[in-house]
Amino acid sequence: MSKTTTDISSQTLPELYGSLVFNDKVMKERLPKDIYKAVHKTIQQGTHLELDVANTVAATMKEWAIEHGATHFTHWFQPMTGLTAEKHDSFISPQADGGIILEFSGKELVKGEPDASSFPSGGLRATFEARGYTAWDPSSPAFIKDGTLYIPTAFCSYGGESLDKKTPLLRSMDALNKSAVNVLHALGATDVTKVDTTVGSEQEYFLIDKEMYRQRKDLMMCGRTLIGAPAPKGQEMEDHYFGVLKPKVSEFMHELDRELWALGVPAKTKHNEVAPSQHELAPVFETANVAVDHNQLTMEMMKKTADKLGYACLLHEKPFEGINGSGKHNNWSLITDTGENILNPGSTPEENTHFLVFLAAVIEAVDNYADLLRISVASAGNDHRLGANEAPPAVISIFVGDDLEKMIESFENDDADYKSAGKTQMQIGAQVLPHITKDTTDRNRTSPFAFTGNKFEFRMPGSSLSVADPNIVLNTAVAESLDGIYEQLKDVPADKMDAKVHEIVKKIFVEHKRIIFNGNGYTDEWIEEAEKRGLYNLKSLPDAEPHLLDKKNVDLFVKHGIFTEAELQARYEIALENYTKSIHIESLTMQEMVKKDFTKGMVDYVNALGESAARTKEILPSAGCVYEKSVLEKIDNASGQINTLLGKLEEDTKKAEGIEDLLECAHMYHDTVLADMDELRAAVDSIEALIPDQYIPYPTYGEMLFSLR
Repeated sequence: MSKTTTDISSQTLPELYGSLVFNDKVMKERLPKDIYKAVHKTIQQGTHLELDVANTVAATMKEWAIEHGATHFTHWFQPMTGLTAEKHDSFISPQADGGIILEFSGKELVKGEPDASSFPSGGLRATFEARGYTAWDPSSPAFIKDGTLYIPTAFCSYGGESLDKKTPLLRSMDALNKSAVNVLHALGATDVTKVDTTVGSEQEYFLIDKEMYRQRKDLMMCGRTLIGAPAPKGQEMEDHYFGVLKPKVSEFMHELDRELWALGVPAKTKHNEVAPSQHELAPVFETANVAVDHNQLTMEMMKKTADKLGYACLLHEKPFEGINGSGKHNNWSLITDTGENILNPGSTPEENTHFLVFLAAVIEAVDNYADLLRISVASAGNDHRLGANEAPPAVISIFVGDDLEKMIESFENDDADYKSAGKTQMQIGAQVLPHITKDTTDRNRTSPFAFTGNKFEFRMPGSSLSVADPNIVLNTAVAESLDGIYEQLKDVPADKMDAKVHEIVKKIFVEHKRIIFNGNGYTDEWIEEAEKRGLYNLKSLPDAEPHLLDKKNVDLFVKHGIFTEAELQARYEIALENYTKSIHIESLTMQEMVKKDFTKGMVDYVNALGESAARTKEILPSAGCVYEKSVLEKIDNASGQINTLLGKLEEDTKKAEGIEDLLECAHMYHDTVLADMDELRAAVDSIEALIPDQYIPYPTYGEMLFSLR
């Protein structure tokens, strides 16, 4: 029986994992030895793959895919929509006798041709300039899903400009690899030939009943609720985080795990998050390129699995007002081909030269390019989270923990006697409990960029965003810092290397210590302090996005070959266009819901309440109907306010729609249209709180957030 997605439930876990992936194990088993070595070399060293090798790989890949039930293949790519795209072609090739043969050539494997004019290009392609190319990425394994062989690819225009997120990510990985290897060689680690960026991307999401989802136009069209009074119970009892999994949720998580495992996605940890109906999945670390692909696949499979089981998976950053939104923590580290995690400080970080140099490089990179990191996570959805006491503030800072902070101070003060405290055992006080080793640093959930033992955790990405963008920035910025360090180290003799390293690291720590903050990032005092330090506080996408085109940022990307100036300009325009389109759709959806759905429910209730009061007066003439009158008066006052606010929202939305300058238009949507929507929502929600559920023509917060039991 073929191992299709319909029978994965019958396999044991070792049989299941990666069973639908054309991975290294499969290639080693099926490819001729010389072909396997050529492909392996391409993956490990980035060398060019010859067409005869590609032909053999394609033939083998086709046979394997057909054995597993595949009838089609597709080049799977990541355009600048933030989503994935695919065009399916069958393996069949009709023959003169009326039959068919199944074909798949090396040319079809390595190159495809989707319509480039139909994807966001920021002006790189005109509407009539349709040709674009997809190019096979051998470093990310092909896989089978829904009877189709999926081939991860890059996407570029006819002129070679990048139109996707994979291409610049691969470029940034190459840049960081080159810079990191140079520095390690200068430090004497000449056996290292490659340094990989590794990423583990935690994914938060909400899970609700599918039928309720379908009754909410705002969730269907925008991914978030635009109106809705809060439920009597939210997250204030703090009883949902890490709570017992409800049976329906557990069923979903179990099914999702098996789907992901078959596709080679190393789903590891699952649990309830802070808000009702909110959950999280975390994978094991992988090479950044594969991790990004797998995160895109994870989001897709979350939605597909939820739909199959009668649920809806919400990936918007803020689907529900008044409770925590969803993020995506990007855990980032560096590992050599000799097996060293460079960001592992060891027991004596002050003596770990590799760690010190790379720690300094990261600190310098984050300080110099904090604006780019903020831009990399900016979106209409994520703007609702950042700085809202549920996610890191919009100000970028680095948490290093007490031990590393003291070490950094020792460098600044030339304290030669400093010794790290190292790990100690905790005294819990009950003899039956095992001894627990205490880490050298606590965790800080309010920090945007936190060192967590042997990696950095960038906590600002939104739940629906591709993690390609923040990793492109991190890789490139750190490569730039490492290049500066290498220039100072490359000619230093071995007997003077330690002193030179100390000098360089100290200088970086002193010059960039403003970016280090170990306190509570949620406080107003920190925002004031950050301003004194000269740190960016870019509160929204319209505030942040113009910095993408700052000279220092353009110079960075152009120098390392990540983007051309034209590609950066295109991404700037696409970001602003996506932002304004998102809020425009939200405005129109909100107007329709208020006019068509909410108003009908409100009028029906007013009529019912009026009729009830009239009947009461007939039966009991002396009755004052005080409650009914009070409610009717409140609704009457609020409905007048709603009418006024609705008119203002309509007018301001039309004004915004007519603004041609992209940045001015984005500011209009942020400063005016969103403000109008907030005011209108407050008025609508005040009435919804008075109306019985049977008169509200869409599911309430209480119904949705507690729908899965």
